[in-house]
Amino acid sequence: MSNSISTLLRRNLDVFGENDPVRRRAVIDEIFTEDCVFHDPNTGTYRGRDEIDRIAGVIKATHPDFQYQPIAEPDVSGDGGRIRWVSGRPGEAPAYAGTDFIVAREGRIAAVYLFFDTLP
Repeated sequence: MSNSISTLLRRNLDVFGENDPVRRRAVIDEIFTEDCVFHDPNTGTYRGRDEIDRIAGVIKATHPDFQYQPIAEPDVSGDGGRIRWVSGRPGEAPAYAGTDFIVAREGRIAAVYLFFDTLP
């Protein structure tokens, strides 16, 4: 299945915000290439769908009630794009902010680069 880069950016937020492991894995299998890579500035690099699934579950378990919300429309250039977001408990001020940069290949995410930002 081929997705636009804007769609991939938004769906990636769904992956890291999903509590249900079955739904999370279904989205991972749909939007990530088999040889995908996720770069987290705090914990390192994760390769492949299984590792992305594992680390997304670990991250979500640290704050199961947090939601990721985009704070700007995705920016797209060539085969890459970025989306700025905040995360926190619904109804409360955001706890942290970030920007995801992706590189897409054939309508799927080949690489995600996570950057943590100062809260807006």
